Amino acid sequence: MQGVTLTVTQLNDYVRRSLASDPILQQITLRGEISNFKMYSSGHWYFTLKDEQSHIDCALFRQYTYGVRFRPQDGMKVLVSGSAGLYVQGGKYQFYADGMQQDGMGELYQRFLALKEKLTREGLFDAARKRPLPLLPRKIGIVTSASGAVLHDIRTVAGRRFPGIPLVLRPAQVQGDGAARDIANGIRQVSAVSGVDVIIVGRGGGSMEDLWAFNEEIVARAVAACPVPVISAVGHETDTTLCDYAADMRAPTPSAAAELAVPEREKLLAGIEELQQRGLRAARAETMRSAQALQDLLLRLQACQPLHHVRQMAQQAAFLQQRLREAGRNQLQMLAQRTDALCGKLYAVGPRQALARGYVIALKRGLPVTGVGQAEGELSLLFQDGEARVRVLDSKEGDPFGRKEGKEL
Repeated sequence: MQGVTLTVTQLNDYVRRSLASDPILQQITLRGEISNFKMYSSGHWYFTLKDEQSHIDCALFRQYTYGVRFRPQDGMKVLVSGSAGLYVQGGKYQFYADGMQQDGMGELYQRFLALKEKLTREGLFDAARKRPLPLLPRKIGIVTSASGAVLHDIRTVAGRRFPGIPLVLRPAQVQGDGAARDIANGIRQVSAVSGVDVIIVGRGGGSMEDLWAFNEEIVARAVAACPVPVISAVGHETDTTLCDYAADMRAPTPSAAAELAVPEREKLLAGIEELQQRGLRAARAETMRSAQALQDLLLRLQACQPLHHVRQMAQQAAFLQQRLREAGRNQLQMLAQRTDALCGKLYAVGPRQALARGYVIALKRGLPVTGVGQAEGELSLLFQDGEARVRVLDSKEGDPFGRKEGKEL
């Protein structure tokens, strides 16, 4: 037999009408704890209401918010009135609230807010107080119940990430009368153990009453005063305690706390290998640079040795000597050429050329006779081809080449 065929919208609308027509689901009151509270600019409020086993998405539209006389916040225990319904477009089952009031936990939550404000004013939660977690703690302290799942989760994660890393457990009462004092004492005691470099404080999820020990002032102050970093892993991700605010690091779960505290051994080994390789490369590069620098210094040292300077000066002296020789030869050659030229000129105007042209040189006592007044007595006459001794019989002054009686010589 074939069933009815419906569209998605028809199915969602049918479920919505079914929920709306069920009197049990109309005008009911839900008790639970607020989480993921959001107030939008439209004025509507959206939040999740949860108990220990379940949660449901809720909406409180703007027209109903005016009747709420307090400011809802995550962690508050409230009574919400309204009806169950279905958001057709998303096919999402949710609770449409039309009123909200604080449950009996309202007073407890007010105590939480008052203590938080007090410790905040003291600077107990300042970010500047937060300390970084050690890269590789020698030992990890744990303050939690010895029988809970928290310890099992931390041991499992620690064993997987770094097998054999020492864990120091200080069993503590995490709920009920005396739990806060026991937790604070546990933090102080385990921090005094030699080699403990980080402490995980935590427990599993629960109601605000269940987690209240971690909201006590004595625990918050013990966490803040702890000499080693503290990781808070209290409740579930949506739970927030004063221990979380005072701790150096908050983890959403105990397993996450273990991952924060315990490094991965393989990653550390890989990091060490990488650092070794980088160190070797850097050492090689530095060695090569130093060798080059040493070579440069040796060359500079050799250049500064006296023998090197002597050789340089000897080379320079030989070079200058060679240039001097060449300059001397060039100068002598030039002087010889000039001398030859002058000799040629002198020879051209010298007595031999004059004698070759038919002139005679008269000498008296070895000196040239330059005037007729000196021409007396014995003279020597030099010819082109010899010498003759003569005696002057007569002399007459006057221009020997002048006119004589109309005749022209």
